[in-house]
Amino acid sequence: AGVVVIGGITRIGAVTAKLVPAMAIIYIAACLVVIGSHFSDLPAAFGAIINGAFTAEGVSGGVIGALIVGFRRAAFSNEAGLGSSAIAHSAVKTREPVTEGYVALWEPFIDTVVICTMTALVIVITQQHTVGGSDGVQLTSDAFASVISWFPYVLTVVVFLFAFSTMITWAYYGAKAASFLANESKVVLYGFKFFYLAMAVVGCTMNLSSIVDIADALLFIMAIPNLIGVYLLLPVLKRAVADYDRRLASGEIQTAKDALRNEPHRR
Repeated sequence: AGVVVIGGITRIGAVTAKLVPAMAIIYIAACLVVIGSHFSDLPAAFGAIINGAFTAEGVSGGVIGALIVGFRRAAFSNEAGLGSSAIAHSAVKTREPVTEGYVALWEPFIDTVVICTMTALVIVITQQHTVGGSDGVQLTSDAFASVISWFPYVLTVVVFLFAFSTMITWAYYGAKAASFLANESKVVLYGFKFFYLAMAVVGCTMNLSSIVDIADALLFIMAIPNLIGVYLLLPVLKRAVADYDRRLASGEIQTAKDALRNEPHRR
């Protein structure tokens, strides 16, 4: 992470950017294999998830606590509402900013709706959640191992790549924010990068639950001002989307498909 963050070796970052989607595809394929091997149990798995969420048993088991944990994990899953991913999306070059907003909508869908739902089904359908003794990624690993004995090794690589890319991405977010507050000061920019990497080393010596609690608290603090800003900017967003839709319907804006179709004629 230090080589990429401090040294600015973009090639490693570019390789990671290609590897992470590939790992996501491998992960989804493995989920489909496990779900396919227990296809007859799929209705029962959905039933168990629904019963656990909406029945009286779920409420008596502490639905409020489950919701709180759910919101915390959702923030880690797709960062929705935190304002951090907007920093990365703002770096794109486009004449129509609204289109990048539509692209950003895919993040929570792919990450949370597709990947996280598949993970939950894999755990429930293999009954690993009833075994006990494991949690987090170990629970997921045990669920895959019950069908694909060698997949935990692949899962280790997948988790590493996701974690490594997250470290690089969050370093970029923090560095851009610190640099902005300090009027693009190089001293502050690199000072933050060294501080970030130092905290990564400190984090390796801490208890995992303590790190997660600290991260949850900081993410919650991030969400408060961002959601206030989102609310205040809502009228601006509505006007921008309405204007884009109007120009798209009138033919003032070419879709990517139309642009490709017309390219040979321009040549």
